[in-house]
Amino acid sequence: MRYDTRYRSINYSSYFPAGVKWLLITNIVLFLLLYLGGQAVAEHLLMFSLVPVLVLKSFFIWQLATYMFLHGGINHILFNMLALWMFGSVLERDWGTRRFLKYYFLCGIGAGICDVALNGIMGHWNTHTIGASGAIFGLLLAFGVLYPNQTVLFSFIFPMKAKYMVMIVGVIAFLGAFQVNSGVSDIAHLGGMAFGYAYLRLRFFHVDMGYFRREYNAWKLRRAKKRFQVYLRKHGSDRDTFVN
Repeated sequence: MRYDTRYRSINYSSYFPAGVKWLLITNIVLFLLLYLGGQAVAEHLLMFSLVPVLVLKSFFIWQLATYMFLHGGINHILFNMLALWMFGSVLERDWGTRRFLKYYFLCGIGAGICDVALNGIMGHWNTHTIGASGAIFGLLLAFGVLYPNQTVLFSFIFPMKAKYMVMIVGVIAFLGAFQVNSGVSDIAHLGGMAFGYAYLRLRFFHVDMGYFRREYNAWKLRRAKKRFQVYLRKHGSDRDTFVN
């Protein structure tokens, strides 16, 4: 099944789809609790941030989802929530609330898995990762793939086609992943985009699942022909025999 968006139009209307609306409300309420509640509230809420040692050794698996609802500052939540509204609203209207939320959490949890895995490999067991950026980057990826020629505002300032925006943010995240102690989990950004692309590839675009089987059968046939040619040469009959 191919997903054709050539004739789609984008309309940023004033209403908020249900999924985007409740994600916005939940994120903003928790941010205000964290921002205004003082140290006592912060200590309790930060237990829901993503900590590799707690996920891998204490099996706090829920952190792979709850970390997406915590943000560390006004700029952090402002960027994520604006992107959620701008791109998530379009996708939810197109897909429906259920599929949109499934995709959102898939990207966010996938980003968390990548973050935990990399920090665990590097021995950074006690890092605390918060923010919806992994899921947001998944939304950006989906928007760029499904609406490649739609004009958007990069950094909410510079107009460009969505496909170029996705390329730029992907390159920035990739280069940022090589920085040490940058304070930004670029691996989570890349993970959200990777999980999002895998979902889109399997869900919306035609995937020929028989391709690998045919390639394997062709490889076996080539190997059999080669063995037969070796057999003929050993018996001195290759001059009179043709193999196609």
